[in-house]
Amino acid sequence: MSDPILVLGGDGYCGWATSLHLSAGGHQVVIVDNLSRRRFDTELGIQTLTPIASIEERVAAWQQVSNRRLGLEIGDLCDWDFIADVFARYRPQAVVHFAEQRSAPFSMMDRGRAIFTQANNVIGTLNVLFALHEFSPAAHLVKLGTMGEYGTPNIDIEEGFIDIDHKGRRDRLPYPKQPGSWYHLSKVHDSHNITFACRLWGLRATDLHQGVVYGSSTPELEGDPRLVNRFDYDEIFGTVLNRFCIQAALGHDLTVYGIGGQTRGFLNLRDTVRCIELALLNPPGAGEYRVFNQFTEQFSVVDLARRVSDTASRMGLTPRIAHYPNPRVEMETHYYQACHTSLLTLGLEPRYLDDETIQALIEVGIRYSERTNLFTIRPTIRWCQDSTQADAVATRRQ
Repeated sequence: MSDPILVLGGDGYCGWATSLHLSAGGHQVVIVDNLSRRRFDTELGIQTLTPIASIEERVAAWQQVSNRRLGLEIGDLCDWDFIADVFARYRPQAVVHFAEQRSAPFSMMDRGRAIFTQANNVIGTLNVLFALHEFSPAAHLVKLGTMGEYGTPNIDIEEGFIDIDHKGRRDRLPYPKQPGSWYHLSKVHDSHNITFACRLWGLRATDLHQGVVYGSSTPELEGDPRLVNRFDYDEIFGTVLNRFCIQAALGHDLTVYGIGGQTRGFLNLRDTVRCIELALLNPPGAGEYRVFNQFTEQFSVVDLARRVSDTASRMGLTPRIAHYPNPRVEMETHYYQACHTSLLTLGLEPRYLDDETIQALIEVGIRYSERTNLFTIRPTIRWCQDSTQADAVATRRQ
C-alpha cells in the first residue's frame, strides 16, 4: 500500500496507539490533531490516570526509539483552509479518521456540548470528504464509527446492511439505526454522509463500527515512558471495563448502572490497531462503502463487574459491586447478537479477555492511584437532564 497515511486524531487514546503501530509497520504516518481532548481535561476538571507527554515530546520520543519519523500537523478539521492545505500538501493514499468528540456522556451534559459534538463531528467529517474528493479521490478512508449506531434491536445486528423482503420485492439496505445519545447520532450522520460521498464521487471507505475498547498498552507504547497512552477512568471518557478496574484498585464500588444487563461488544486496544491495519491492507473498490463490526466478544455490564471483582479478590482487594440508578435512557435487559465476521476473515486473531489482562489493568490503577479523583467516578450526568445539570457536575468536581 502506498503512503503517506494521515491519522486524524492521532493524539487520542486509539489514535496514538494506531499511529505508532502503523509507523512501526513501515508506513509514513502524519498525525493531524487539534489537541482538543487535552483541553477537555482542563475544562472538565479531569485528567488521564497515566501522565502523558506533550504531543511534541511524544513524536520526538518515537523517532528516538524507532528511528522512524512521525509527521505532525496541529489544526482543526472544521477549519476548511487548514484541512485543504494538509490534503493538498500530502496527497494521502489513506486516511484514518479518529478525530471526533467520542464521549456519549459529554454529549448529554447540556445543550452546548450536544451542539458542539454534532457540529464538530459532522462538519469535520464533511470537510474530510470534500478534501478527499478534491485532492486524493483514490485514497481509502478508514473511519472509526461505533456499534452504538445500531442500538439494541430485537433482531441480529448485521454488518452495516440488511437484506429486506417487502411486498414481493427484495433489496439490500443500510441496517436501521437506533442511536442512544447525541454523540451516537453524530456517528449515524457521518455514516450517511460517507455513504453518499462514495456513491456521488466514487470514494472508497471502510466504516469500522467499533465496540467498547479496553486496555492501555500495545508493544509500541512500551518502548519509552514518553510514549505512554492516556487512560481514562472518569464517568465521561472512561470506558466501562477500564473504569471498573480502576475502581477496584482504589477500593471504590464498581458502578453498575441499573441492573447491569446492558450488553455490548468489546475488544482489546491491541486488536483495535490490528483491525485498522487489516482494513488498510485490504481496501474496498472505488465507490464502495463497507462496514465492519469491530469487536471480539460480547459481555453484559454486570458480567464484567463480576469478572473484575473475582480477579481483584484474588489480588487481595475487596471491591463491592454497587447498582446505581441508571442515569441513561436505555434498555437494561435486551437481546443482543451482532455479526462480526469480516475482520476475522481478513486475518484478525482476537485477544480474548482473561484474568491476566484484568489484573494488568488493576495494577495500572494501583500504580497511579495518587492521580485519581473519586469525584469524577460516580455517575452525575443524566440523559434526562435539567437546566442545572452542568452547574451541578462542575460543582462536584471542584
